[in-house]
Amino acid sequence: MAGNDLGGLLGGLLGGGQQGGAASGGGANILGALLGALMSKGGGGNNPLGGLLEGLTKAGLTDQTQSWVGPGENQPVTGDQVRQAVPDDALRQAAEQAGVSPEQAADQIAQVLPGAVDKLTPNGQVPSESLEDIIRQQNL
Repeated sequence: MAGNDLGGLLGGLLGGGQQGGAASGGGANILGALLGALMSKGGGGNNPLGGLLEGLTKAGLTDQTQSWVGPGENQPVTGDQVRQAVPDDALRQAAEQAGVSPEQAADQIAQVLPGAVDKLTPNGQVPSESLEDIIRQQNL
């Protein structure tokens, strides 16, 4: 349930109805499901974003994650990189919620992750509030 709520909020934040509509909305829903899965496993309390970024950094994606959090252009990430950085069970759970394969889920997450992290870290750092609060603040 939390993943679906996060997906809807992320879809609104990323402008699911604008350019790239269905793809952005679907990717945001899967990203929300992934963050919900990470949260349910105790990754980062109410804000699993920090845990996700830590996993990506440990997987060798430091330059990419720093580009999303900091100012400047967001570097891309691939579905393969997402699969290597995210716990298999969390990715599988997100994929099941979205009705796609884990590979498809990782590819869709890779599409929306840079923009989502960029919007969720407007001050150049991962906020400490709950993820839902951060997303709602960004929608104002």
